[in-house]
Amino acid sequence: MRTHTQVDVAERSGGGRPPEAGNRWFALWDGYFSISYAVTTVLLFITDGDQTYRAVAIGALTLGVPWYAALGRQLMVHASPSRVFGTRNVVFGVGLFLLFAVATACDVAASFALFAVVPMLMMALPTTSAIAVVLLANLVPVTVVWLTGGQIGAVLPTSLLGIALSVLQGLWITRVVRQSRERAELIEELRCSREQLAQLSRQAGVSAERERLAREIHDTLAQGLTSIISLVQAAESEVAVSPELAQRHLDLAGRVAKDSLVEAREFVAALSPPSLRESSLVQAVRRQADGLVAQTGLAVRCAVEGTEVPLPMAVSVVLLRTVQEAFANVRKHASQARRVDVVLSYAPDAVRLTVRDDGEGFEMREDQKGFGLSGMRARVQEIDGTAAVSSRPGRGTAVEVTVPLAAAGAEAAGE
Repeated sequence: MRTHTQVDVAERSGGGRPPEAGNRWFALWDGYFSISYAVTTVLLFITDGDQTYRAVAIGALTLGVPWYAALGRQLMVHASPSRVFGTRNVVFGVGLFLLFAVATACDVAASFALFAVVPMLMMALPTTSAIAVVLLANLVPVTVVWLTGGQIGAVLPTSLLGIALSVLQGLWITRVVRQSRERAELIEELRCSREQLAQLSRQAGVSAERERLAREIHDTLAQGLTSIISLVQAAESEVAVSPELAQRHLDLAGRVAKDSLVEAREFVAALSPPSLRESSLVQAVRRQADGLVAQTGLAVRCAVEGTEVPLPMAVSVVLLRTVQEAFANVRKHASQARRVDVVLSYAPDAVRLTVRDDGEGFEMREDQKGFGLSGMRARVQEIDGTAAVSSRPGRGTAVEVTVPLAAAGAEAAGE
C-alpha cells in the first residue's frame, strides 16, 4: 500500500506513472518502428506489381503510423505492470491487424511489417490474445499467396518459422517490458521513500530544535526571571526598613538579569554556556552555589570526590543544567530547607552528580508532571546517562545523575 506522500510524488511525476518505464526504452522502440516502416515501404516500391494495389498497401501501412502514434503508443507506454487491458487496447489491436491484412492482401511484400506489428500486438494485448492475433497475422501472407495461386510450399516454411520466432519474440518483449516497468515502479517507490524520509528528518530536526529551545528557555530565562522576581519582591519588602539590604537584592537582581541575557544570546547561537567556556565544571557549579546562597541565604556545600578530569562540553552542559534545575526547585519548593549539598564524584568508569536538600520533600508519583524534571531526564538520556530523583515528605529531595565515562568519551570523539 502506498502512502499519501508516495501518491503525491507519483502524481507530480506524471499521474502516478514512473517516467522511466516509458521514456527511456520506448524512444528506442520508436526508432525501431520508424525503420521497420521505412524498409517495408521501400520494399513495396522496388517490387513488381500493380501500381494501384501497391498504393493501397502503402496507404494502409502509412495509416498505421498515426494509428500507432495517436492510440497505440499511449496504451503501451502507460500500461500497468499488472497487465490490465481495456477496450482501447482491443480497438488498437484489431485496427492494427486489419491495416496489416489490407496492406499484405494488396502486396505480399508488406508482410515485412510483421517485424513491427508483432511486438506492438504483444505489448498492447493480453498475452494469450496477443499470441492468437500474432498467429493470424503470420498466416495472412500464406493465405494471400494461396488465394493468388502462388506456390504455398515456398512461403509456408518461412511462415511457420515466422510464427515460432514471433511467439518467442513476443514473449521475450513482454517479459522485458514487464521487468522494465517493475524496475521503474521500484525506482519511483525509492524516490518517494527518500522524499518521505527527508520530510520526516526535517520534522524530527524541527521537533528536536523546539525541544532544545524549550529546555534552554526553562533552564536560563525562566529560572533567571523567577530569581529576579523573588529578589525584587524581597527588595520591595525591605526598602522601608533596610534600604541597604534592599539595594543589595536589587544589585543581585541586575546581575542575574545580565547573566540571563548572556545565556539567552548563547543558546540562540547554539553555543556552550559562558561559565563553562571560561572555567571548569566544578568552578561553574560553585558559582551557581554562590548565587543560591546570595539569593536565599541557605548553607550550600560543594564537594568533589575523586580526581577531577576534563569532560566533553556536552556532558558538562548537562551536569551544569541539572544543578541549575535542582537549585531552581529548591528556591520554588523547598521553603523549609536550610542546607544544600552538591557533590561531584569522579570514578574510573563514571562521573556522578548529586544535589541534596533538607527541605520538606514531596510524595513521588508515577504520573507526576513537570517540564523541569522531564527536561532534565531528556538531557541526561541524550548523553547515555541516567537520572534519578528521590524524595519523601519531611526528608528532603535528592537528584542524582550518572554518566558513564565511555559515553563521555564518545561525546568527546564526536565534537
